[in-house]
Amino acid sequence: MISRSLVLDFAGELHSAQPGERLTVGRAGDVSIDDNPFLHREFLALEWAGGLWWVHNVGGRLAAYLTDERGLMRSTLAPGAKLPLVFPRTLVTFAAGDTSYELELTVPGAAYDADDNPRDGSGLLTIVPGKFTDSQLLAVLALAEPVLRREGTGAGEIPSTQAAASRLGWTTKRFDKKLENVCDKLSAAGVRGLRGGPGGMAANRRRHLVEYAVSTRLVTPEDLPLLDPPRG
Repeated sequence: MISRSLVLDFAGELHSAQPGERLTVGRAGDVSIDDNPFLHREFLALEWAGGLWWVHNVGGRLAAYLTDERGLMRSTLAPGAKLPLVFPRTLVTFAAGDTSYELELTVPGAAYDADDNPRDGSGLLTIVPGKFTDSQLLAVLALAEPVLRREGTGAGEIPSTQAAASRLGWTTKRFDKKLENVCDKLSAAGVRGLRGGPGGMAANRRRHLVEYAVSTRLVTPEDLPLLDPPRG
């Protein structure tokens, strides 16, 4: 018999739901993931309808991003929108303030799965239009490092531009230039949220870039050793 249960994993904490039950995620949800004041009290709601589990963005400001476990397919869940969970495992990423979050949703009875996409010799999935230089990918990796170093799902702080540049031993000016090039390429390919003016938009751009890079596996935990090359 095909299971209709849903399992949510956040930082190793498992929550399950059966058809007819409603599971909410947020500061004051059934799954209370953080006391972050930038996070909605109720952000996501998981419900069974029409023979499928659906995830509904019940917040008013934040977007969530859904990808299959291989990071080959990505959907944006805007406030008020809802999507069915059609893959056995779906990763949900979102950010509030300077913190990025990742949940894993498992639906054992889901009937679909994404086709595998082979990795190239660089160790990076070639799923993003355009090509990036090694230094551009290092800039992305430095920003995503705290998120990639957590084990499994959970939350990770996104570093400032100055901290990421220092991690690479670069000047802030050089880091900003590499970041600008990456954002230009992704924006031209249709990725939203990576262009904007100075001030608060800089933090938003870093957040959107990390969300995109992690959820699409542009950078992965296996790439982290590139931040500490052998000496001598």
